Amino acid sequence: MKKIFSFIFELLKIVVIAGLIVIPIRYFIFQPFFVRGDSMEPNFHSGDYLIVDEITYRFHSPKRGDVVVFKFPENPSQRFIKRIIGLPGETVEIKDGKIMISKDGKTKILNESNYLGKDVYTKGNIKVSLGKDEFFVLGDNRSFSFDSRRFGVLPRKYIIGRVIFRLASFSSFAKVVTPSY
Repeated sequence: MKKIFSFIFELLKIVVIAGLIVIPIRYFIFQPFFVRGDSMEPNFHSGDYLIVDEITYRFHSPKRGDVVVFKFPENPSQRFIKRIIGLPGETVEIKDGKIMISKDGKTKILNESNYLGKDVYTKGNIKVSLGKDEFFVLGDNRSFSFDSRRFGVLPRKYIIGRVIFRLASFSSFAKVVTPSY
């Protein structure tokens, strides 16, 4: 009888220790996320399982090209996944299918060929100046994405974290790399 109690006690200790390790990691550092919808195709598909890094943005700001999961500003109970295009203090203009980024009197056309096909056309005729802690986000599937062109800028406080790993199926596991511009 003493062996059974000893076994149960050891098992409970393992469960408690595992919980003390796993729960903080799950809720404060890395969070799982399932993609629903087609707004990020061809890079992310509905059903993809993602690991979201929640801690990096506590030490530095999001970068252009980062794929982020955020709370939808109009309904914070919903989670969206999009790519950061415009950064605080910049002006983002979409015109004739091109995305132009302006800051400090300098304008450049955004080259997205390293993660989007050359035939991708960004619809819209919009010009937005981003304030402090505001971002402009777009889905990779520009024709079917509900993004900053429709709901406006994304305040920093709604960003949960950046996508670092994608598991499309049990046979494919990939690190998500932020493109360089």
